[in-house]
Amino acid sequence: MENKELGFSWLPEKLHEECGVFGISDADGHDCANIAYYALYALQHRGQQSCGIAVNDSGNIVCTKDMGLVNEVFNEKILSHLKGQMAVGHVNYSKYSKASAGYRESIQPMVRKYKKGTLTIANNGSLINAAQLRDMFESEGAVFHGTSDAEVIAHVIAKERISSASVEEAVKKMMKIIKGAYSMIVMSPQKMIGCRDPYGIRPLALGKLGNSYLLASETCAFDAIGAEFIRELDPGEMVVIYNNEVTSIRDNVTDNRGICVFEYMYFARPDSIIEGTSVYEARKNAGKVLAQEHPVEADLVFGVPDSGLCAAIGYSEESGIPYGYGLIKNRYIGRTFIQPTQSERQNLVKIKLNVLADAVKGKRVVMVDDSIVRGTTIRDIVRLLKEAGALEVHVRISSPPFKWPCYFGTDVPSKENLIACQMELDDIAKAIEADSLGYLSIEGIKKLLPGRTGGYCQGCFTGEYPIPVPTQNEKDERRIYTHER
Repeated sequence: MENKELGFSWLPEKLHEECGVFGISDADGHDCANIAYYALYALQHRGQQSCGIAVNDSGNIVCTKDMGLVNEVFNEKILSHLKGQMAVGHVNYSKYSKASAGYRESIQPMVRKYKKGTLTIANNGSLINAAQLRDMFESEGAVFHGTSDAEVIAHVIAKERISSASVEEAVKKMMKIIKGAYSMIVMSPQKMIGCRDPYGIRPLALGKLGNSYLLASETCAFDAIGAEFIRELDPGEMVVIYNNEVTSIRDNVTDNRGICVFEYMYFARPDSIIEGTSVYEARKNAGKVLAQEHPVEADLVFGVPDSGLCAAIGYSEESGIPYGYGLIKNRYIGRTFIQPTQSERQNLVKIKLNVLADAVKGKRVVMVDDSIVRGTTIRDIVRLLKEAGALEVHVRISSPPFKWPCYFGTDVPSKENLIACQMELDDIAKAIEADSLGYLSIEGIKKLLPGRTGGYCQGCFTGEYPIPVPTQNEKDERRIYTHER
């Protein structure tokens, strides 16, 4: 369906394909499924479309997973049947609907039986050579049930395990074969393994609850269950948890660091620590830099809930313009599996966000958000503010313009659907009906993370990626093999 006003094919305004992973290897008699449940609750922001928990009871793996939020898929009765000494959990957010080919079969954790036993995999990220690997395995007679990269990873580990002395050796070999972004947990009948790609594009942390060891995408998961954060895995590092001991294998560790900068801008929860930096402080710094780069005379600063709030605080502190509420978010809208009509999509903005008219009426306001993809949603919000009586609406974005696709899990659409690739800054401001528009600069990103050593991936802003990305032919091939997933 075409949006005639802005000229783009319809795509959701917030596009990402992030996931959250969690694992526990118990040494204290904990209820592993319950702990995984609450940890996934804390990671729910990383995925609202599907979730799952797999438990390991002395080598017997039982997995429950389905479409929906954590509290929709699990209840006390289901959790009571998930007993074991280890558990792996996963939450996923994808643009693909439940009708997409192979989607339900792709829900993680992925449990696969093979010659050496059983593998359970929960992965966050996206491989750039998944299509080629899938093709190779299919030509050898392998059967794939879904479209997930985790299924490809399972085939690689199973193949390498045949000639390896241990599952960790097979995983180590796998890390040299797959290319792209991944932070994954692999559970065998006796061991739990965590590994992070050699550039560390996606985060993965190690924690401890009593004598039990944990792995999680973000430190906020540890806080939710009263666990201790030990450290983050280094890029390329693998840790093996076995017999209540943690062994670090660093054969694939590099000095290269390429954490996705959007982890700080949008994905992670503000109360998490990513590579030693507070996400809250990084977002507040973004707002301060925005105020320096794009000052404006105004009466009120507020953020678009929830990802714009911290940056709005920073903008207010730096500019001296009072911070307040301009928009109220409906916390219960969640996600929907119904594909709405164009008019219904427009009404969703009113359902999700409502203007606090008493706060904005008769005022010049600065509205801070984390990004603009197509521009339609933010345009609708600007309209709502002006209808409520705002005299001026100045939009400030705490990231640079999206101009390039992402290959590592952030589902930035193709260039023809990115407003920043089709229009200049002044034209974008007119299209979204804002009185002014300012993006964070590329140079400004460095000020988000003061004192940080090492690089980060900002390819969706610059077109420069930490690792070589697929050619157009390879991208087309990937679409074929993943059924346009």
